[in-house]
Amino acid sequence: MEFAAVILVGGASSRMGRDKAALDWNGQGAVARLADVSRRLGAGIVITAGRGDFGLPGVDDPESGGGPVAGIVAGLGAARAAGFARALVMAVDAATVTRSDLSPILGASAPGAAYEGLNLPFVIDAPDSPPGAGAGWSVRRFIAEAGLARLPVPLGAAERLRGANTPEERERLLAALTAREADKDRGLS
Repeated sequence: MEFAAVILVGGASSRMGRDKAALDWNGQGAVARLADVSRRLGAGIVITAGRGDFGLPGVDDPESGGGPVAGIVAGLGAARAAGFARALVMAVDAATVTRSDLSPILGASAPGAAYEGLNLPFVIDAPDSPPGAGAGWSVRRFIAEAGLARLPVPLGAAERLRGANTPEERERLLAALTAREADKDRGLS
């Protein structure tokens, strides 16, 4: 099933100390990595929600400081306007996710799914936001009111799915990514 991918890029990155969307992950930017994974999974369009130009269709957050749900609502609106009936929503800080990390939620039945204990990523059908969703809502509330199923986190994927909010988390994810890529180059994965 073709879907739209929405990458949230509007956060303040205060714990990271610099823009997470601009971070390099072994020679590729975070947005480019997530766009690549999304396309390999079948995304028909990749949309950024937040600030910045990443060479992809994008929507601005409707109000500064509105939080992630404001960006989610804007991104889902753009996906719907582009004619997509399903959307995968991801945070830019989870740049090392793999196709196998995302496949379970993409395969979930309507209205979509998120992982237990995580707010992002999630998949939603329609892609309709719950009535009144927007600034001030938590992502957890959005997921609950949208009626998304909660699936178990795939084995070994929790840290990649949670992403990097601090330099220390980024270093751990970058080291794991480097090891995974080295194994792939040696034909071990």
